[in-house]
Amino acid sequence: MLFSLVLIIVTFGAIRCVVANRLPLLPQTFRESSSVLRVSEPYNVGLLSPLSSSLSSLSDREWTILSHPLHPKHNVRVKKSNICNDTAIGYTGYIDIGARHLFFYFFESRNDPDTDDVIFWTNGGPGGSSAIGLFFENGPCRIIDEDGPKFHPESWNTNANIFFVDQPVGTGFSYAEFGETVYTSEDAAVDVAAFVSVFFDNFSQFKGRSFHMAGESYGGRYLPLFASAVYDQNAVRIRAGLPPINLTSVIIGNGVMDAYKTILSYYDIQCTPASVEPFVNITACVNMKNIVGRCERWMKKACFDHFDFIDCSTAYNFCESATTAPFYHTGRNPFDISLPCHGEVFDSLCYPETVHIQNYLNNQANRAMLGVDKGFTGNWTSFNLLINTHFDSVGDILHPTTDHVAALLERGIRVLIFAGVYDLICNHVGTERWALAMEWSGKEAFVGAEMKEWLVDGKKAGLTRSAKGLTYATVDAAGHMVPYNKPKEALEMIQRWLAKEKL
Repeated sequence: MLFSLVLIIVTFGAIRCVVANRLPLLPQTFRESSSVLRVSEPYNVGLLSPLSSSLSSLSDREWTILSHPLHPKHNVRVKKSNICNDTAIGYTGYIDIGARHLFFYFFESRNDPDTDDVIFWTNGGPGGSSAIGLFFENGPCRIIDEDGPKFHPESWNTNANIFFVDQPVGTGFSYAEFGETVYTSEDAAVDVAAFVSVFFDNFSQFKGRSFHMAGESYGGRYLPLFASAVYDQNAVRIRAGLPPINLTSVIIGNGVMDAYKTILSYYDIQCTPASVEPFVNITACVNMKNIVGRCERWMKKACFDHFDFIDCSTAYNFCESATTAPFYHTGRNPFDISLPCHGEVFDSLCYPETVHIQNYLNNQANRAMLGVDKGFTGNWTSFNLLINTHFDSVGDILHPTTDHVAALLERGIRVLIFAGVYDLICNHVGTERWALAMEWSGKEAFVGAEMKEWLVDGKKAGLTRSAKGLTYATVDAAGHMVPYNKPKEALEMIQRWLAKEKL
C-alpha cells in the first residue's frame, strides 16, 4: 500500500523493569561489549569514565563505548569528527541495539556548550535522513555545491547543543546487519529514549540541562511519542536513583500530527488563496471540493468512531489520492508550491542541493572521517522508500498524535508548532485546524488567544497564537523546510523559544 503524496510528503523532514537501588554507570571495554555489538568490522575502543565531565576526553581516531544499566541492550559509540571543517566542534557515533545501528551527529553550542540547552533533531519520512536537516536546513554547516560543507551562520547550534539522528534503522547511515527493521513509531521511541538516557548519564556536564525534542514533517508523528517515552522513563530513572531528564519542550515544524486534517486541507492550498493564488484548474477544484465532505465523514466513521485497519486505510488512501492527483500535473514542488520541482521527488526531493549532499556523503574519504561502519555497504540516500513502506504496511500514519501532545502539555511540557505557508504536504491550514480542535485543559484559552503578527527586525515574519504552553506560528514565504527558506527567522524563533520569550 503506497501513500502517493504522503509518501513524498512525509518524507524528509519530509514526504512520512523496576530498579530498587541506585545503579552505577558502567563503561565497557571492547571485549565486554563485543557480544552485544555485533558489528561487521573490528574497531578500536577507548574508555570513558562513568559520568565523564566533558566530551573533550573523546578520541578522534577510536570509538568510546557508553553503556547504561537501565538499557542493557543499548550501547552508544561516539568519537570526535571534523564534520564542518573546524566551523563547529562535532562528534559522530552509533546507537547500537544488537545488530541494529543508528547513526547520529552531535555539535556543541557556539555560545556556551557547558550551559546552553540541548536539542534533539530528527527529519521525517519515515525514512528521511537527518543529514538533510544538518546539511540543508539548520546545522552548523551547509552543503550547497560540490565544494563540501560551508559555515552556516544561522545554525541552531548558535545557542544550543544539537543532535541529528538517522532513525529508524535503515535511514541515512543507520543500518542492520541481518535486515532487522522497525515498523512503528512506538518501537522507534524505545531506542530514542534509551539513547537519551545513555548520553545524559555518561556526560555529566549535561545533567539537568533543558532538553528539547525537535523535528519536522513525519516528526509530527515521531516526536510526541519520543517525548512521551522520555517523560515516562523518568519515573524509572527516579526509582533507580538517577536524576530525571529535564524534558522542556517539543518543537515540530510542518508536522503531520493528524493526517486526516492534513489531507482534507489539500483542497484549501490548491484551490483557495490560503497560501498563494489558486493554481489547480476549476474543474479539478470543484471535483475535489465535492470529495472533501464525503472523505471527512468516511474517515471519521472508519478511523475514529470505530477504528478498522482495512476500512480506515482504504478511506485514507482514496482521499489522499483524490486530493493530490491534480497537484502532480502542475509540476510544482510539493514542499514549496511557489516553486517548480527540480529533478525527481524521490531523488532530489525537488532541490538540487540534495544531490551535492548525496555526493559528499557517498565519498569514501568523507565516510571514513565521519566513522561510517564498513557494515554499511550501500549508498547514502536522503530517503529510504523501503522504511516508508514498512511503516505504511502497519498503518503507522493512521494514528494521530493529538492525545500525546495534549498529555505532554498537561504535564508542563511546552509545545511549539510552526509551519511554512508555502508547504502543501503538511500545510498550515490543516495544522491550525488540528491545533484548534485538540481537546485539552488549555483549549478554550488557546482558541480564544489573538492571532497576531510576530516580527524579526521589525518586519512581519508570520502569524502566531499562544496559550498555556502551546504556541502555533506560521512563517511567511517558507515551505516545508522552514530553516532552509528562512534561516534568520527560524533561528530567531528558536532562540526566543529557548529563552521562553513570546514570539
